[in-house]
Amino acid sequence: MRRGGTLGAILAGVVLVIVLILVSGGHHKAAVKSTTTSSSSTTTTSTVAPPSTLPLTTTAVAPTCAPKGETKRVVLFTKAPPDCIGTTSVWDATFDTSLGNVVVQMKAADSYAAVNNFVFLTQWNYYNGTFFHRVVPGFVVQGGDPAGTGTGIPAGSKQTVGFPGYTFTGNFPPESCTKTVTAACYQPGDFVMANSNSNASVQNASTDASQFFFVLPGGQTQLNTEPTYTIFGKVISGMTVVEKIGADGASTGTPKVKVYLLKVTLKQVKA
Repeated sequence: MRRGGTLGAILAGVVLVIVLILVSGGHHKAAVKSTTTSSSSTTTTSTVAPPSTLPLTTTAVAPTCAPKGETKRVVLFTKAPPDCIGTTSVWDATFDTSLGNVVVQMKAADSYAAVNNFVFLTQWNYYNGTFFHRVVPGFVVQGGDPAGTGTGIPAGSKQTVGFPGYTFTGNFPPESCTKTVTAACYQPGDFVMANSNSNASVQNASTDASQFFFVLPGGQTQLNTEPTYTIFGKVISGMTVVEKIGADGASTGTPKVKVYLLKVTLKQVKA
């Protein structure tokens, strides 16, 4: 009986060990890497690996309209572009971002200089591989700087002229936006040129270049008190993507999550 009791105890011990192994194994899961940061974080993480793109050009070239299907990337020019589009043309630009697609429609008749400039830069693959470097929730999502610094000059570079190497004069909403908001004033989903105007109270669109921003819901309230930025398009699809990008911004403008603009594709919908 003693032997039988010993054997029973051994068997019971073995069964207990097996049960413990099964229970602990059932709760063990592979670690999942987070793609977002906490609201208190000041660092910027990425939703995807940085895209592989053509290197940034460092020598300014004379601007010419890009040949159809151009694969070369040029980001530095000696002056503003020539006329490359028709004055009544309408363009749809698809922004392929790391969070999804956004489609913007641009009408040359409404803002010729800005639409012409955007088409020109896009056809030279200027925007591909950039990221949205300034994101303020409830205000704007800004991009269009190949350097990713907001100055057009790469960090640590000795470059003295920022991308794209020139500025041009666009147009802007009526000054009356400061008093009465109309359809011509800023609205959520507007696609707008950023500029380096140091005095927001003075209408001056002479420093437009390559950077742009999307107006987030709520952003129009402040923008309509300083109508100094060229409106040249409207989001017609993917506004939820724009708002997702905006949600990971910060009051400082430094995004918590780096969202890439992988590629911009143009489609002319009207001559």
